Amino acid sequence: MKQLFPSLLTLAILSSSFPIAGSGRSPGPSGSRQPIFGFRDAAAENSVESRFLAVPDPKLAEEHLRTLTQAPHMAGTPEDKATADYVAQKFREAGLDTEVVEYKVWLNYPAEISVDVTAPAGVEMHGPTREHVDGDPYDSDPRVVMPFNGMSPSGDAEAEVIYANYGTPEDFEELEKLKVDVRGKIVLVRYGQNFRGVKEFIAQEHGAAGVIIYSDPYDDGWRRGDKYPEGPWRPDTGVQRGSVGYMFEFPGDPTTPGVASLPSLPESKRISPEQSAQMPKIPVTPLSYHDARPILEHLAGPDSPREWQGSLPFTYHVGPGPVKVKMHLKQDYQFRTLWDVVGRVRGSDLPDEWVVSGNHRDAWVYGAVDPNSGTAAMLEAIHGVGELLKSGWKPKRTLVFCSWDGEEEGLIGSTEWVEQHEPDLANSPAYFNMDVAVSGPKFGASAVPSLKQFLRDIAKAVPSPKGGTVYEAWQKSSRAREGIGQEDYKPPAAQVTADVPVGDLGSGSDYTAFLQHAGVPSDDIGSTGPYGVYHSVFDNFAWFKKFGDPEFTYEQEMARVFGLQAIRMADADVLPYNYEEYGKEIAAYLDAAKKRAESKFGDRAFDFGAVSAAAKHFQEAATKILAKQKTPPRDPAKLAQLNQALRGTERALLVPEGLPHRPWFRHAIYAPGEYTGYAAVVIPGVNEALDKGDAERARQQLASLAAALGRAAKTLEGSR
Repeated sequence: MKQLFPSLLTLAILSSSFPIAGSGRSPGPSGSRQPIFGFRDAAAENSVESRFLAVPDPKLAEEHLRTLTQAPHMAGTPEDKATADYVAQKFREAGLDTEVVEYKVWLNYPAEISVDVTAPAGVEMHGPTREHVDGDPYDSDPRVVMPFNGMSPSGDAEAEVIYANYGTPEDFEELEKLKVDVRGKIVLVRYGQNFRGVKEFIAQEHGAAGVIIYSDPYDDGWRRGDKYPEGPWRPDTGVQRGSVGYMFEFPGDPTTPGVASLPSLPESKRISPEQSAQMPKIPVTPLSYHDARPILEHLAGPDSPREWQGSLPFTYHVGPGPVKVKMHLKQDYQFRTLWDVVGRVRGSDLPDEWVVSGNHRDAWVYGAVDPNSGTAAMLEAIHGVGELLKSGWKPKRTLVFCSWDGEEEGLIGSTEWVEQHEPDLANSPAYFNMDVAVSGPKFGASAVPSLKQFLRDIAKAVPSPKGGTVYEAWQKSSRAREGIGQEDYKPPAAQVTADVPVGDLGSGSDYTAFLQHAGVPSDDIGSTGPYGVYHSVFDNFAWFKKFGDPEFTYEQEMARVFGLQAIRMADADVLPYNYEEYGKEIAAYLDAAKKRAESKFGDRAFDFGAVSAAAKHFQEAATKILAKQKTPPRDPAKLAQLNQALRGTERALLVPEGLPHRPWFRHAIYAPGEYTGYAAVVIPGVNEALDKGDAERARQQLASLAAALGRAAKTLEGSR
């Protein structure tokens, strides 16, 4: 779900008079200087940042990526453990206090997967076909896992097929209008527009017997351009793997909601997989467009709505039949071990305040773009931190760098770690995430509003391979990120501002537990381009070297941005949040929700007075604390009180009882959509109640939101 809001005033913090601000010089070609918000000794910080920015090396990033992608390394496999050992070695070489943390989690690998057309006579299809293109050096490795969906149950289903476009709620409503009944049928849907687990969940709600998800060339294949190996787009046999766990009830290990899945956890603390709200009830598996073609080509029934037409060369029909398909899925479910790698640099002044940065390491196959372009960039950021440590520098706050495991199966490694360390994260100023670091040259980011200006400031200090700074390149391409074919990284609704757009955080990557469960201010960065091999065997080093970043200069850029965020946040005298921008965005969200409520229920159905007053109170408190940030107290006790208020405000926006029907998600302002998955739903309690037409629940959620905004305003006022 994409929601655009009216233009918001851009806050020019950097142009403001700020006595403790200095200037920072990037090592880039422009040599421009930018003020650094929040530092007493800006010259010293400028020196630290310049020394860091000079370190990340494209050639070393290339070597990291080559090493990390030399074998398929799905979560829990011996090859996955080998990548953990490599990352841990690099952490230790940089001087980080490093540990490998194990979790015991419920995972499936495929044992037998087949999809066969059994009717009408003469139509042949037995899949999934092995992924292959002539000239690819990686697709024949016997360790390549067959295409399958994580978290799908085992099962057999044989039934007529119905085509349901992208499998959104609106698509199923359209089928109902066409008098097409999906009960007992196998539903064929294409990838795109929402998370694959949501497609399965909606089909299950409508009584389907099974789900097949295929990649249509319209979305990330030859319609977009030349297919691999001639171009970057998905070839005929390319299949998108991925989890279909319904992680919008809760992410992480499906047997331990809210509890860290440590190997020592007693079995009595686990729920059975059958009880888990995360686990689908009907079989689901993916196909290529090569294998889906015979099914679609022989469907009868009404013509599909024209907007449902993909790019295979025939008219799409919705069915049912006469095509009948037999699905046979035998999954190997076991408790398996995952390995998070965690490296720390203890803070010299504020060791209990953890600045956490992370990227996941596991991949469905080789994962050159997703996620190991991020791992390579993170390792070069840590290389830069290591060089600073050798020079005698120490961060004021503790730096924590994390290489997560099991993200692909449902954000498992990061979620379990957050659940284990939630009390330790109570004072954490930020979590910085990087998943798909590089699939092309276009920088983009999503964040909580308090960190959006911070991100822009960081981008102004980092040189771009295009010349000038990352910020200047970002300005030139400030329309929404392409992200075609990479659903786990689709950026949610960027706000319309006079500045570069920074999106809102929904879900689909490892910031989820930090922000939406623990209330740690978070962001997510990436650099994108044409990328059609997502979650396939072709997301490998050969593709990356040819199409993603041949010279690895964008890897260097992302290492610099990723590391600079952590260093600047760790060393800041005054935490560089902007809650005034947060207040303006909340006001826009409320205005949009009020208009929706009036259009749905009439202008007297709801009283927005209390929540509007709370939002105004929050904005006023945010404006006052921003003034204090510009002229902070010299007294150390008062400065600590100011930072405590700034640090605690995001947590004050957590709803103790959680969101309706999914209490693990506790953030009052941002959550993944129940029926979109990746994209953010803003003020989710209110907007989802309006979506369902539930007036009483909407009133309750307006009151809950007002209470959260009131808590946040009082937290900001606690800086007095």
